[in-house]
Parts: sequence; C-alpha cells; structure tokens
Amino acid sequence: MSTRGILLAALLVGGCNIITPYKMDIQQGNVVTPEMIAKLQLGMTRSQVRFALGTPLVVDPFRNDRWDYVYRYMKAGAVTEQRQFKVHFSEDKLARVEGDGAPATLMPASPVKPAVPAAPAQPEPPAGKPVAGG
Repeated sequence: MSTRGILLAALLVGGCNIITPYKMDIQQGNVVTPEMIAKLQLGMTRSQVRFALGTPLVVDPFRNDRWDYVYRYMKAGAVTEQRQFKVHFSEDKLARVEGDGAPATLMPASPVKPAVPAAPAQPEPPAGKPVAGG
C-alpha cells in the first residue's frame, strides 16, 4: 500500500470519531424569572397572573384551576436546564403557587382603592387686575 493509501485510510477512520452532526440549542416553554414571581399576590385574577407571567404553556382542560409553566433548555442534544412552575386558582383567584423558584408564602393582593377626585383648582385672576380684599 502506498503512502497516500495509508494516509487516506487513516483520515477516513480517524474522521469517523471527529465528525458529528450539529445539534442546535433548543429553548422551549416559558422562562419564569424571580422578578416575575415577585409580582404575584394571592387573590390576583387570571388576567393579572397572565400579565405577570405570560401565557401558560399547559392549561389542562380537565383541571381548569391550574396553569403549568414549563421551561426546558437543551444544549447539544442534552437537557441542561428544566424548570416547572404551577399556579393554582380557586374561584378564579390566585390561591397558591408551587415549583422551582416558588416563594414559601405569597402576600395577599391589596384591594384596589377607588380614586378620590381631586379638588378643583382655583382659577387664577387675569393678569393686570387687582385681587379683591388684598
């Protein structure tokens, strides 16, 4: 066998171990950050929770009282990070949370106070005219 043949055979055999298909990084689901979780309060409505956390990845049609936020990150075909966060409702109000990053307790939502109308501003007298009594 010539030198070229040996070199070609070595490259072919050695290349089998080096060449692998490219595997993309895949990010799936909802990223729920601690800042987002800190916005949650007991008694929040579903729309308020959706505004704070985003649309849930899984809404079970048979258990309408729970939303699941699932996050998974795969790097080179292997799962490197996986998180789950569950939000439970009672009578369409946030009752409890559980999962990765869930606080031990949630603060109750502060009731919305009706806006108090401000007193009407006193009109200023026109410039150049004296103010009575002054």
